[in-house]
Amino acid sequence: MIPVSSSIEGMEKKFTEMQARLAEYQFALGGNWDYHAGSFDHALDEENKVWLRLPFQVTDGNIDSELSENNAQIKFGQPYVLKHLYNEGEDPSASVRVFGALFDQFQSPVNPDADIEPRWVERAKEKVRVIESEIAR
Repeated sequence: MIPVSSSIEGMEKKFTEMQARLAEYQFALGGNWDYHAGSFDHALDEENKVWLRLPFQVTDGNIDSELSENNAQIKFGQPYVLKHLYNEGEDPSASVRVFGALFDQFQSPVNPDADIEPRWVERAKEKVRVIESEIAR
């Protein structure tokens, strides 16, 4: 994980507005969200292994990805770049479960904090600069 300095850190915005505006830049609500915190994630590579993450905390209300109307306010944390390395191919330890398949359809990363090449950090910084101007409006 490599932090990226940004002026969005500490900014408070309406959740639904940020979700819609960031979607225009290929950011999606990360799968690690809960009602009080989460992140907007953007894949930096085609394999979806290197990510730019814009973390946030909910300062008022709570979020629900299924509801288009809510009044939750979020406060952005410091953006960062992360890289997940996965085993390619089938997972030999996988087992068949009806309900578990809905939640555990992907392998855990072999190395969730793999080394990140400088080019990805530079690409993340460029994307953050674009997002800063978008969020500041």
